[in-house]
Amino acid sequence: MPIAPRSFRYELDAATGVATLTLDRPERLNALTFEVYRELTEVFRALDDEPGVRAVVLTGSGRAFCSGGDVEDIIGTLFARDFQGLLEFTRTTGALVLAILHCRRPVVAALNGLVAGAGAVVATACDFRVAAEGAKIAFLFTKVGLSGADMGASWLLPRHVGLGRATEILMLGDFIPAREAERIGLYHRVVPAESVLAEATALARRLARGPAFGLEVTKRMLLREAAIDVESAMAAETEIQAACMLHPDFREAYEAFKAKREPKFR
Repeated sequence: MPIAPRSFRYELDAATGVATLTLDRPERLNALTFEVYRELTEVFRALDDEPGVRAVVLTGSGRAFCSGGDVEDIIGTLFARDFQGLLEFTRTTGALVLAILHCRRPVVAALNGLVAGAGAVVATACDFRVAAEGAKIAFLFTKVGLSGADMGASWLLPRHVGLGRATEILMLGDFIPAREAERIGLYHRVVPAESVLAEATALARRLARGPAFGLEVTKRMLLREAAIDVESAMAAETEIQAACMLHPDFREAYEAFKAKREPKFR
């Protein structure tokens, strides 16, 4: 079935293989609703096998990337739920993060503005973060009486900024300016606001021109090796690299090198 979400915009540039997902509730700072959570999860799962898609850009419209869960659509309704109902919701939010992490395509977040709460975790789950100069970020959960360990944040964040800084960020819940987020390794690039989508798309196009299987395996191994010892990691890498050497992309890179041309990966 074609990808046709109702709660956000989806576009595929067939010429480059870059799919762009745009959160499109600018009047609510692109706050997440139940429907957005569900559809985003479904779309990221579908992108695994979507023909022609080689890289993904996730962004927001207006002056925010995403301000977190919608206070009216989600937060206010949670008080009527019992523990099982709340558990159903938290599993739903976590499923989105897992869908992004397990998506075989590289995912580039174009952070055009405010990045807060659940929006911060979603951005952190992406493979790359290209941010506007005004794209401050905060994991606000403790500010509202919740745990900073939400949606996988306490697993994701230390891998980017280290345990010490992650502890500070998740416990205090303060906003971090874009340049500081770049300095500590949370953002990959910070660019003028008018350039953020173009920069993110250019990065996605570069990834789309790369070896899809090799990039997929690299993403998978980065995720897998976070939880195993070095010997197990080495054994896994030897097997996967041998498999990559059997892939046509490896031969294409070799032939392109000999012919002094750019490789054309499938």
